[in-house]
Amino acid sequence: MTRETAALIIGAVALLILLAMLFAWRARLRRDAGLSAPLGVPEHADVTSRHEVLYVATTRHDQPLERLAIRPLAYRARGELALTDRGVALSLDGAPTVFLASSRLVAADTATVAMNRVVEPNGLIRLVWREPSGILVDSFLRLTSGEPHQILPELERLCSAPENGPSA
Repeated sequence: MTRETAALIIGAVALLILLAMLFAWRARLRRDAGLSAPLGVPEHADVTSRHEVLYVATTRHDQPLERLAIRPLAYRARGELALTDRGVALSLDGAPTVFLASSRLVAADTATVAMNRVVEPNGLIRLVWREPSGILVDSFLRLTSGEPHQILPELERLCSAPENGPSA
């Protein structure tokens, strides 16, 4: 086998892998097309604090390796998490603001693993929230400065009452 033949075989295999990845992602987008994140911050919501974050992923509840392609939360991004008196607003670069009202928030805690991101123990913030169709999802954020335990009490205070807690 010549070098040129080997290069063509490697190039063809690489192209097949890239095409498979593209088709798999498009299938995931179609699968999750019915899911959505609530957009827009309500009027008169008082911002109590702002934090720069790296948005990691949104996954099925308690399944940190099963990504959901919920628009506009389908892709990793830098952004800002604003805590308000009515819930949390997540403004990601190049995307509309997602607002999770207190009535939609179920729990807030820390995590170590989400998708292909593994960090130090409890280095991620996990927000458990109810998608408009009623399913529970987990969104993972990483603070760019500070520690999750610094804002966790405020996030927990925003979550809905225990009787509305997570259910499988």
